[in-house]
Amino acid sequence: MRFFLMAAMILSFTGSALAQDKIERMSAETMQSFTADKIRWNDEPILPKGAKSALLVGDPARAGVFIAWLKFPPNYPIPPHTHPFTEVVTVLKGKLGNGMGGTFDTANGEVLNAGDSFVLPTGHSHYVWTTDEETIVELIATGPWDITYINPEDDPRKKAK
Repeated sequence: MRFFLMAAMILSFTGSALAQDKIERMSAETMQSFTADKIRWNDEPILPKGAKSALLVGDPARAGVFIAWLKFPPNYPIPPHTHPFTEVVTVLKGKLGNGMGGTFDTANGEVLNAGDSFVLPTGHSHYVWTTDEETIVELIATGPWDITYINPEDDPRKKAK
């Protein structure tokens, strides 16, 4: 039920027939449960070193809605960036700071607790950080998904080359 509410939320922000088609195409072959102790975490190459991800549903590289969990270590910053589509982030464990704009400044953001969510519009510049504990968030977004760092020097994909 929660998934359908979030999917409806994404649809309301995109407001196009194309988005409706993308949501309708997302389906599951079988019922699945996701528990943190059984999730297979992978290093997340588009985020600064230390982030892990687990794809639950869909494919962020393709058109359509996807759901992923992201795990961040304590005191972890993600520099200012944008995304090509609206995203919904829900804190599942820990605390996540969220600030708006192109300059990383934790004094100008808010800290969200487990159970809290936020929605970011397409192309909206923001940054996030964790406090003194590991944090896990659920990301619901539309692919093809990407991240564009405001300062290209912050992009770990460029540092790896």
